[in-house]
Amino acid sequence: MADSFPSLSDPAPNPGGAATTSPTTGGSLPPGQPGGAPGLRAAAADPELLVVGRLVAAQGLAGELRVLPLSDFPERFTRPGPRWLKARGQPARAVELRSGRPLPGKELFVVRLAGITSRTAAEALVGQELLVPADDRPPLQPGEFHLLDLVGLEVRLLASELAPGGLGGPSGAGTEEKPANTDTQNVPREAMADAVIGRVLDLIHAGNDLLEVELFAAAPGGKGRRVFIPFVEAIVPVVNLNEGWIGLTPPPGLLEL
Repeated sequence: MADSFPSLSDPAPNPGGAATTSPTTGGSLPPGQPGGAPGLRAAAADPELLVVGRLVAAQGLAGELRVLPLSDFPERFTRPGPRWLKARGQPARAVELRSGRPLPGKELFVVRLAGITSRTAAEALVGQELLVPADDRPPLQPGEFHLLDLVGLEVRLLASELAPGGLGGPSGAGTEEKPANTDTQNVPREAMADAVIGRVLDLIHAGNDLLEVELFAAAPGGKGRRVFIPFVEAIVPVVNLNEGWIGLTPPPGLLEL
């Protein structure tokens, strides 16, 4: 997993025809900041933005903030430069990240934003999302994927799971773990004869990354249900970005949860 994508319940820009935000020219300010805090400003025309973290608490008395990372790239929180903040239902607002550091012993970062110099000002920002331009993509290692590339992909049940004894059979029966693939040339031809059962809506960054999938009528349980699929090679052995789909070999009962 790389970066998180904005929740579909609070539309924000994304590629591929999904919901986008309009250019922002103002909007409400965070509570407790009449007239706008120094360093926060509405952008005349925001770029497409990507959520990389969430402000969860004030840190100390000098305006620093704790950030829950929704990205695997620490430089999102440590490298000074432009960022954006977004409260639910409000337009994104540009801000300057002055500095950041990991918080020892916790999966959090501490950041300092331009113009935020008191605990009161910091507390007014708690709950907002931290964003970067969607085209700001650090290099990936083999087997890693940007979340932007996963949202909207078709979800297919691989042929081995459709065969007798596949779906619903003994755990692992007739299946074999394979490394994640972005190129069909290494995928066995028989694995291509699959059924489209849904599409990826989001990726939840928890202890293990979870794909949020909306199921279609062909899936067990019928159309419209949403399930959470662990994004691990044993369950999602194929990621075909070129053709726009991922392949599943789910354990018994996973799609019925």
